[in-house]
Amino acid sequence: MNPAETPIAIGADHAGVALKDSLRAALKAAGHPVRDFGTHGDGSVDYPDFAHQVAQAVAKGEAAFGVLVCGTGIGMSIAANRHPDIRAVVLHSTTEARLTRAHNNANVACFGARTTGPEVVLDSLSAFLTTPYEGGRHARRVAKINPTPAGQEA
Repeated sequence: MNPAETPIAIGADHAGVALKDSLRAALKAAGHPVRDFGTHGDGSVDYPDFAHQVAQAVAKGEAAFGVLVCGTGIGMSIAANRHPDIRAVVLHSTTEARLTRAHNNANVACFGARTTGPEVVLDSLSAFLTTPYEGGRHARRVAKINPTPAGQEA
């Protein structure tokens, strides 16, 4: 994982807090600045609250990437993807991490604490953060994800 100036935003619900904490520690150990949006305990919380905070930080350019963790990663990805300019993906492998960055310019990685082992998550996050977006033929497809509404300029 290559350290960057812009922080990585991270968040989790109660099901993902332990994995989030270990990811935060790994990111910091690799030299990444991290902005932790919580949660910080195992008491029941609502995952969309954390997904929205992380997604907003990424969309505003306050964070280079986002990392979200819940039981499956699915709820977090659904909530984060409600934000324009966010391409949140649930990852289960390094191959998915590399391809979604290279082809889709994904900017939020979501993980399931109950579905994916911590070693796979760490490897996938490393691949996600170090794989560049290829652009080229993929750029027109990514541009179609959030088309400009009729009557408005891009």
